[in-house]
Amino acid sequence: MTDPHSDPIQAESQPVNQTAFTPPPANNARRKGFLMLGGAVVLGLAAYGTYAVMTATTEETDDAYVAGNIVQVNAREAGSVIAVHGEATQAVKAGLPLVDFDPAVVDAQLASAEADLAKAVRQVRSGEARVDTAGAEIAQAQVRLAAAQSDLARRQKASGAGAVSGEEVAHAAEAVEGARAALALAQSHRADALATVDSADVASNPAVLSAIAAVKRAALAKSHLHLVAPVDGIIGQRMVQLGQQVAPGTPLMTVVPLQKVWVDANFRETQLADLRIGQPVKLWSDVYGKGVKFHGKVAGLSAGSGAAFALLPAQNASGNWIKVTQRVPVRIALDAKELDAHPLRLGLSMTVEIDTSNHAGQPVTALPAKQQLEESADKIGPEAEARIARIIATNAGGRR
Repeated sequence: MTDPHSDPIQAESQPVNQTAFTPPPANNARRKGFLMLGGAVVLGLAAYGTYAVMTATTEETDDAYVAGNIVQVNAREAGSVIAVHGEATQAVKAGLPLVDFDPAVVDAQLASAEADLAKAVRQVRSGEARVDTAGAEIAQAQVRLAAAQSDLARRQKASGAGAVSGEEVAHAAEAVEGARAALALAQSHRADALATVDSADVASNPAVLSAIAAVKRAALAKSHLHLVAPVDGIIGQRMVQLGQQVAPGTPLMTVVPLQKVWVDANFRETQLADLRIGQPVKLWSDVYGKGVKFHGKVAGLSAGSGAAFALLPAQNASGNWIKVTQRVPVRIALDAKELDAHPLRLGLSMTVEIDTSNHAGQPVTALPAKQQLEESADKIGPEAEARIARIIATNAGGRR
């Protein structure tokens, strides 16, 4: 503010500071240079980002979940449950007992089958005795026929000399025919007896073989009363209760082999072109977070999208239609050692990143199917085989 008492001539004579209003030319040029440099950097980053997006060598999705086999343990015979050896969340080893059934009924069936086997062996022995009897009858009939033929010859000779009447000759001829019929009957009895025992040994006889099969069926039914874990894993569900009466095929419990789980990653159909069998995969689980990284490989592709296997699949041929990008499950095989260190459970969420830079492998649709698990077929144990052999030996009377 101007002092009214100041001298106006002195005020006009004071110099004005021009540097406070006009910047030097050098600073202005420097500022323009920095702006141009910054713009070039921004344009370069934008161009690189666009290039990286357009030429990405990875495919990612967080629509991925842990999957695995759920092995169901079912009742194979009807019976009453007398023991349950496994509980949900319990780890089991293959071959360890899970469920036991009351063996009373099956034991009775096995005893009946063994008795039928002994009876069949004795019937074979009886058939052999009938063969011997029929052989003796044939020999006796042959002797009688020879005697009747000799008698007829004598009477015919005597009849020519007038010593024997024609009636006696006729009776002698009838006796020969009767002897021949008796011989034929004895031979028929022997053939009938041979039809039941005509084999190399007792164990090869059809009736004995049928009885042996019945004993084996009963022995198998008895072995089904003691159910064991088919695989190593964790018991997922237990449906059976102590004392429950179950029918064949009734679900009892499930066992999940967690050491053989995999990941189903649901990729959009637009992400599948560069996927190949064997491409490396990185995975993260929500359970362990980003601090634990799993590694795996692309193992295969589902036969259809999720919509194709839905309970009510889409009917795009009727009504209004809106195109929706589908997702197809891609199977990811996991590293077994990493699973041992950080176990996963079925249904857990996963984040998946597939390195698609290598296109040398087969397409995901070209991998042949592989069987995941195998279960050995039922076999008759050595105890049952020894018992069958002992029953045959005891009732065969020394004949093998």
